[in-house]
Amino acid sequence: MTIKDWPAQERPREKLLRSGAKALSDAELLAIFLRTGIRGRSALDLARDLLRDFGGMQPLLAASREEFCAMHGLGDAKYCQLQAVLEMAHRHLGETLAKDDVLTSPDITRQYLQSRLQPYPHEVFACLFLDNRHRVIAFEELFQGTIDGASVYPREVLRRCLQHNAAAVIFAHNHPSGIAEPSKADEAITLRLKDALSLVDIRVLDHIVIGNGHSVSLAERGLL
Repeated sequence: MTIKDWPAQERPREKLLRSGAKALSDAELLAIFLRTGIRGRSALDLARDLLRDFGGMQPLLAASREEFCAMHGLGDAKYCQLQAVLEMAHRHLGETLAKDDVLTSPDITRQYLQSRLQPYPHEVFACLFLDNRHRVIAFEELFQGTIDGASVYPREVLRRCLQHNAAAVIFAHNHPSGIAEPSKADEAITLRLKDALSLVDIRVLDHIVIGNGHSVSLAERGLL
């Protein structure tokens, strides 16, 4: 039996229209994205299979083209659609963030940084460059490393800040382990950067460590 044969109140699309996207499970949301299933499996069945095989929504969304297309029922067309959806989400959050002072939008700031950095299987150190009203000038991924670390060079960070004429910055990096707890090395490099940038009157507002579905602010921990 296909989804079209289900009672209307149980179909993912009708459920979304009736109750909103937040009312849907991960499998139901994914089924709407997939649109069709495969022989003997509805779109919802396929969605459940994919979530099980990948280990959840986040690993599925972060899968490489090769990993994604290797699954039965998927291919380049679906992969392109998924990447387009993810990029639209990034841009939506980025444009929303750019309209406001980031300090008045901490949740959006974290959502944006989480969406950009969490999917990486290796560590990435990034920076939000801000003007004197704490509005976003640019976001850049400055350094990439391995699964357990990335080298950060204060001289290069300073150079990029000056090129953007930034008055303040927020740093962020991901922990591929999924655990957002800042390390002693994270604390040390943050203080080095703060000292270096203070010489040219650029303020370090925060350093956010991104884990799997959550993040930790060094500013909130009193480490800045």
